[in-house]
Amino acid sequence: MKTKTLKTTTAAAVLAFGLLASQPANAANNTSDSASNSVPNNDAFTFGVIGDIPYGDAEIAKFPSRIQDINADSALNFVTHVGDIKNGSSVCSDEYFANIRSQFDTFEHPLVFTPGDNEWVDCHRTNNGAYNPLERLDKLREVFFDEPGQTLSATMPVKTQENLGLPENVRFTQNRVAFSVVNIQGSNNSLLPWSGLGETTPTPEQLAEVEHRTDAVLDQIRATFTDAERRNDRAVVLMTQADMFDPSLLAAATASPETVSGFREIVGAIIEETNRFDRPVYLINGDSHVFAENQPLAAGSPWLAIYGQPAADDLQRITVDGSANATNYVRFTVAGNSSDRGSVLSWEKIPFSQ
Repeated sequence: MKTKTLKTTTAAAVLAFGLLASQPANAANNTSDSASNSVPNNDAFTFGVIGDIPYGDAEIAKFPSRIQDINADSALNFVTHVGDIKNGSSVCSDEYFANIRSQFDTFEHPLVFTPGDNEWVDCHRTNNGAYNPLERLDKLREVFFDEPGQTLSATMPVKTQENLGLPENVRFTQNRVAFSVVNIQGSNNSLLPWSGLGETTPTPEQLAEVEHRTDAVLDQIRATFTDAERRNDRAVVLMTQADMFDPSLLAAATASPETVSGFREIVGAIIEETNRFDRPVYLINGDSHVFAENQPLAAGSPWLAIYGQPAADDLQRITVDGSANATNYVRFTVAGNSSDRGSVLSWEKIPFSQ
């Protein structure tokens, strides 16, 4: 075991973006601190994380078995899927979404799901069906977030940004650890042009969605840390699909920081809040498909120059395996409540049975 210290319709979303600009920051969150959204527990507990699964026909066929393996881990308090429920070259059909939702419903633990770029951002591609990505995002919210404020499968109450049209953005606390799951996307946070629809630059509707969603993400991140500080929480755990520190993008981002411009504000907020919190912060993501455990914002990291930001040494990042590497889930263990400092979170990869 490795231990570390440390929608609504598119039109409505665009309208909500206009309204958001006139609201105070804290009004953008349907996230008042409520005991019903916090699970009191003084003991250690575990949760599981998967992402970028299932990819392709062979993995789709194995997915029910993967779920049963996770179900057999009866000690898990909940499971999170950090996005990408399909590969990047298959059709983003209603039928596929319905099939994955039916599979999700067989989880026996509460399931938190945040969408990935493969199931909406990149659906403009011809081999994905040449969909309008915003229409696909609407459909995802209809299929997977039909009961805002509750997790999928076994229900667990969560705080949500449903009032902003983002029911997928949720947060909750367990044993003085604050969890926050936010919709941040690969493909530069959805700023790449919809080339499959003949676009060479981002459309006005696309830019409005990105700005609205990013503002909501920033508000949730800040509210998560504010509440964690007020409650004297021991750690914050952020989860998202996008790998904002993807090693395969490092050379391109070094040459042109605009390659990752869609993440700049978010990274800045994470650094500011992590340094203010001054306790362990963990970022769990998928997207880049290769398990990693590192501190991408520690002093000396090349990402600091790319994002133009100071260091945040208390941030520990864990990337889960995905795609062809998705042969395991990651089991995280949260230490008992007596552990105020040091090893709040530890983790290990648990192989699937087949």
